[in-house]
Amino acid sequence: MTLTDRLFEAVLGAMDLHSVYLGDRLGYYRALSATLDGPLTPTELADRTGTAERYAREWCEQQAVTGILEVEDGRFTLPVEHRAALVDVLSLDHVAPLAKAVIGFAKQTDALVEAFRTGGGVPWSAHGADAHEGQAAANRPLFLGPLGTEYLPAIPTVDAALRGGGRVADVGCGHGWSAIGIALAYPDATVDGFDLDAPSIEAARRNAREAGVDGRVRFHLSAITGTDYDVVCAFECIHDLPDPVAVLTAMRAAGGEVLVMDERVAEEFTAPGDEVERLMYGYSLLCCLADGLAHEHSVGTGTVMRPATLERYAKAAGFEKSEVLDLDHDFFRFYRLS
Repeated sequence: MTLTDRLFEAVLGAMDLHSVYLGDRLGYYRALSATLDGPLTPTELADRTGTAERYAREWCEQQAVTGILEVEDGRFTLPVEHRAALVDVLSLDHVAPLAKAVIGFAKQTDALVEAFRTGGGVPWSAHGADAHEGQAAANRPLFLGPLGTEYLPAIPTVDAALRGGGRVADVGCGHGWSAIGIALAYPDATVDGFDLDAPSIEAARRNAREAGVDGRVRFHLSAITGTDYDVVCAFECIHDLPDPVAVLTAMRAAGGEVLVMDERVAEEFTAPGDEVERLMYGYSLLCCLADGLAHEHSVGTGTVMRPATLERYAKAAGFEKSEVLDLDHDFFRFYRLS
């Protein structure tokens, strides 16, 4: 494939991504998958979602042309095999949140151009609900599923502490799904989530109430405080921090097992890279690097934090060892700091 062909395919992909964003945000996919009386006409879809028929018709036709919807006799349906990707929020195949996040990042392109020119940044708070909700929803299936049922149980000391009613500190907890997932998997454990983003903490508290674990999960609009924790975690956030050494130092002082989950990038820079490397550099360019550089005296890590970089931060924070755990995941690497 020539570069021209590749970029043309990327243009088509970008258009598909925008159309998926529209279908998710307007409730089209949910309406098409929830109907009990079969496929819908665009008029019926518009009526059920409170949208304009002419736009609904164009969207349905585009979705059929691009192979996401099926159409017969002017009626459209979302195939069963596409529902995990688009409407099943707990499926590990649910990728609609990535569309939401990327569109959210793209809304700040002008600010990002200015940051490239000046060396400044674009803070996480500037990205708004699409980026925040998309990022949180993308990790939700992992945090409510395998994190507590596969990954933490595979670490014997952590599993024993949590089964024994241990105290957990979740640093950079975002919308709270990691803390909630731990509480659901370990009914005797208690979790304190910490984050500096007020809308995220508000969402986390709401999510904990809806999950029925707010009695054992508390969220704090602050940096990590307190000591005597049994497990201290940081899930996919160390690379975003302007001063990761200070946060890791505070995590070490909080006591207990210290776990970090971050991106499973290559151990060294090589080009060209695989799809994971491309994805993480994309996140870094569009969001994470500029978020880190929006703060004074930032180290500017970016999304592509390689194991040697985390090890350097950990040693500066007083840890003697950064161990990569033997836990297999396509996108994330798990570390234990000791």
